[in-house]
Amino acid sequence: MQDELLYQMQNAFPLTQRPFDALAKELTTTSEKIISIVSQLKADKIIRQTSAIFDTKRLGYKSSLVAFKVDEDKIEKASELINAHPGVSHNYLRDHDYNIWFTMAVAPDSRLGLEETISVLSKQTEAEEFIILPTLKMFKISVKLDTTGTKAKKEKVKKASFEAIELTPKHISVIKELQKDIAIVDEPFKESIQRLHMGYEEFFAIAQELKKSGVMRRFATILNHRKAGFGANAMSVWAVPEESAEQIGKDMASFSAVSHCYLRPSYPNWPYNLFAMVHAKTKEECDTLIDEMAKESGLEEYGKLYSTVEFKKQRIVYFDPAFELWEQKVLGS
Repeated sequence: MQDELLYQMQNAFPLTQRPFDALAKELTTTSEKIISIVSQLKADKIIRQTSAIFDTKRLGYKSSLVAFKVDEDKIEKASELINAHPGVSHNYLRDHDYNIWFTMAVAPDSRLGLEETISVLSKQTEAEEFIILPTLKMFKISVKLDTTGTKAKKEKVKKASFEAIELTPKHISVIKELQKDIAIVDEPFKESIQRLHMGYEEFFAIAQELKKSGVMRRFATILNHRKAGFGANAMSVWAVPEESAEQIGKDMASFSAVSHCYLRPSYPNWPYNLFAMVHAKTKEECDTLIDEMAKESGLEEYGKLYSTVEFKKQRIVYFDPAFELWEQKVLGS
């Protein structure tokens, strides 16, 4: 039951007054049992967080994947400087000349902007080189580790359609609550609605608006991959001809073990334009999956970048004054 529960919570956590009752009904058990299991998984750090996953771009933030090339003896200090920026959600050491890889986002009202912020960080860290790799096309973003071991090797990736939305102060107030890690209690959203002085019906109605507009991708549980038994993750990178990038991107995204799949720019010193993040229990399984993807696609120019150190992995806190404070420190005002 635990494995199926983890899979369901990764897929979608119920946005209801008593969500653990809904999960218990689905798994034909009691909410007390579900809360006990989830509490232990949280204590064991198998569950990182259960909260909303937002679309950075739809919130007005600008973001990109970034790779720095940093001298080995400067890596520790560089990672600390990068992690200090509130818009860095993921930061890893990977086995490549470009050794520090991180995701960077800047707020809609940023005075520096994305590229200048990255430039500032490159100077602070004394990076020898860096490349900026924004998303040109997203084929998939869905971290669902197969904790059951029963899911198909491939899955159909649905193309979503979204409704237009104009964010109001009320939307933003709900976003600030939904992005918080929930408490493992009968009514985890109770404190949020009390702070907002609104009822459950209005709170969840606004949450559904955010979901239908694509501002909120989903409300779900994120696991600590290694503690959940998935000890290997590789960022597979591929040099794909422009005319076949669309189809190959869709094909690679269909692999269940692929959590993220994007088309990004290439450069003279970086020929790879398609990125697919692969998760498996062992490095051998990762290698096998990537080799299978290569065989299916017919691509011969590709690489596997394994993460060796996780410097940072946490959700961005949107509409946080920390963004402005970081820029004030850099700009001296």
